Amino acid sequence: MTPLEHILLTVRDASRSIANLSDATIKSVLFDFADVFLVAEQEILTANRSDLAKMDFDNPLRPRLELTREKIRAIAHDIRNVASLPSPLNIVLEKRTLESGIELSRVSVPLGVVGVIYEARPNVTADIFSLCFKSGNACVLKGGSDAAESSRVIVDSIKKVLEQHSIDTNVIHLITGGRAEAQEMMNAVEYIDVIIPRGGRGLITYVRQNARVPVIETGAGVVHTFLDESADTQMTTTIIHNAKVSRPSACNALDTLIVHEKKLSELAECLIPLARSEVEIFADEKSYAAMVGNYPPALLQRALPEHFGMEFLSLRMSIKTVANLDEAVEHISLYSSKHTEAILSADQNNTERFLSEVDAAVVFANTATVFTDGAQFSLGTEVGISTQKLHARGPMGLSALTSYKWIGRGSGQIRIP
Repeated sequence: MTPLEHILLTVRDASRSIANLSDATIKSVLFDFADVFLVAEQEILTANRSDLAKMDFDNPLRPRLELTREKIRAIAHDIRNVASLPSPLNIVLEKRTLESGIELSRVSVPLGVVGVIYEARPNVTADIFSLCFKSGNACVLKGGSDAAESSRVIVDSIKKVLEQHSIDTNVIHLITGGRAEAQEMMNAVEYIDVIIPRGGRGLITYVRQNARVPVIETGAGVVHTFLDESADTQMTTTIIHNAKVSRPSACNALDTLIVHEKKLSELAECLIPLARSEVEIFADEKSYAAMVGNYPPALLQRALPEHFGMEFLSLRMSIKTVANLDEAVEHISLYSSKHTEAILSADQNNTERFLSEVDAAVVFANTATVFTDGAQFSLGTEVGISTQKLHARGPMGLSALTSYKWIGRGSGQIRIP
């Protein structure tokens, strides 16, 4: 048994102990963790500054890595939100009596041990523990080296609270090694029940292709918004700016604006706020012609093929012109990562067709794509945003960290052939 296998075995054993905890105890631990998290603010910020010092200033991951006093308070708020949510465990999902007289129930239970591999997002460390602990799961975390010091301090705070409540601290483990340890984690089918990668497309693809443990894919967002012919110009202007600028490094930010060709005459007007926010645009031929002279030349480029299907994670985006809804849906089908897609339209038939025909975890009408978020969906926070169809889809909250088991209660029945 390798050193990491020994650690994972202790996590597996510790996961069973959570099943004996009452929801009241779990809630108390999480509220105390939120308090300790705030008390450790300066220590966390100091560690985070150490991480930031090792990262290039223009790295697109930097906004995700950086912690501030406001972010720390927001994380503590999310921890309390999770604590206050109803327990997802021991819920009778269905119940019936069989012909044999056996009373059969299907009951929600924890997954067991949840492994999460993520990039430079120290907030994920706190989020994952909160969601896993509330749903009765132990967690094994492999954070990116970019956030190593920040994650270490956060995990130390968690373990301090667990010790105060006499709970096995092995219900959480932070793997601090490199790719070899990550590979061993992804192959630990005897100890880990599911692996969830949270990060860019490269990380997700790597985990999917190399893991033997079952994988739930999350994260990579190539996000489109279709500007239909009938859309209100003022509403459109506000929504597009919010979808691109409010959280540009997030996976739910707008990447490609698809414009109905009859809307091109209004396009430059709709994008005035983007110019003020210095958003660089890669436009196809028709949209470029409509914007040239009406958008800052330093921020307007001709689109190349690679600008479609790209997750920009920055103040950059592309524009594609289409003749109708069918072309918009076809473009999305070709380039979407099945994360979040949206339509801006006053045409009810087009809206309903879009919502029905577009294949994505979340599909919006007349709102900004940045609402794809666990907290916005009243989930407290999220493990990630699943882009697959099996087990979980969209923002993953507490219920996504549960499975179920069948429980049969008999009175001496035997099966007769």
